[in-house]
Amino acid sequence: MNYIKEIRLSDLPHGEYPFNIPAVRHLKKAGGISLNKPVTFLVGENGTGKSTLIEAIAVAMGFNAEGGSRDFYFNTHTTHSDLHKHLKIVKSLRPDDGFFLRAESFYNTASYLEENSSMLRYGGVSFHEQSHGESFLALVLNRFEGNGLYILDEPEAALSPQRLMSLLVAIDELVKADSQFIIATHSPILMAYPNAEILQFTEAGIDKVSYRDTEHYKITKQFIDSPERMMRYLLNDTE
Repeated sequence: MNYIKEIRLSDLPHGEYPFNIPAVRHLKKAGGISLNKPVTFLVGENGTGKSTLIEAIAVAMGFNAEGGSRDFYFNTHTTHSDLHKHLKIVKSLRPDDGFFLRAESFYNTASYLEENSSMLRYGGVSFHEQSHGESFLALVLNRFEGNGLYILDEPEAALSPQRLMSLLVAIDELVKADSQFIIATHSPILMAYPNAEILQFTEAGIDKVSYRDTEHYKITKQFIDSPERMMRYLLNDTE
């Protein structure tokens, strides 16, 4: 199920951030990007605009900029850009559920939930009495109900490789329950999800790529295949 079918830029103000980011300029030049699969990954180097765009998509869909659902109203520090005001989101059906989850501001989201909700809905244990990864995954497993739009910003920052695999299982169960995911990530583990669409952000713009053609996969494979050789190269060790 795809609740968001296409993302377009209605206009392109000149010069200032974030409209000078290549990926944002590409949105206007290409006439937008289509989301054709239930799971879409936004990948690329730091600074290429994937988190800026995913934040703008979330805010344009009515989610709190720091994370949460549409009825989250907390604001600890306003840092999000005005990009959401210039996006045109082409939608199909309205999802029954939804959540914007970002690792960097999860503490604020967790605190808001504890102050305004019963923790029984989230597994019965305080988020602040669990590790970052445990509480992050507990929210996904207990709060995400299906028939929903779920937007995740770099979830791997909170999760170990094993927990990332648990997240993949949860994503698959929710996709089978008519959910859509849009995920900004650096994790080659997450990107391996079958039949996902991968949009790679570069200085040249945004391109659809296969899993094994992502820089994340190539570099990780090179390192794992020969960590000693990679360390010699990185540390300029000629001995």
